[in-house]
Amino acid sequence: MVHSSFLCLQQGHNPHFGQSLAKIVIIMYIERLREYCLSLPHVLESFPFDETTLVFKVGGKIFALIGLEHSPGYICLKCDPDEAIRLREHYSAVEAAYHMNKTHWNGITLGRDMPLEEVKRWVKHSYDLVYSRLSKQARQALIDNTTTQ
Repeated sequence: MVHSSFLCLQQGHNPHFGQSLAKIVIIMYIERLREYCLSLPHVLESFPFDETTLVFKVGGKIFALIGLEHSPGYICLKCDPDEAIRLREHYSAVEAAYHMNKTHWNGITLGRDMPLEEVKRWVKHSYDLVYSRLSKQARQALIDNTTTQ
């Protein structure tokens, strides 16, 4: 049995219900993206710029930034230049990232036409690009640091 107050909300008796639900979904997206980023090897998170921009790095290099106060939710990811253009043409959620090199960085507005699993695929693409460009010495240091802990 569904609670009657929920039915009233569902039927549009509360104009803020849809907005509140959308915010909850975006918070869930952000948390799932955070968990995914941290599940990748050698990833660290920090707030190097301000208290509202969550940054993910591998080997000291940024591969993802999440704006925590951006509404509705926004993630910046490094991207192959040709793929960056293709994604911008295919998804309305994707644009050249704010304050980043527009050739190599895309910004994705969460909750639009790019499903979360697709966003996660591009997080992995960003991670792989950054990790692959680390020097052999830097990659070995990450591996050595992991094995000594």
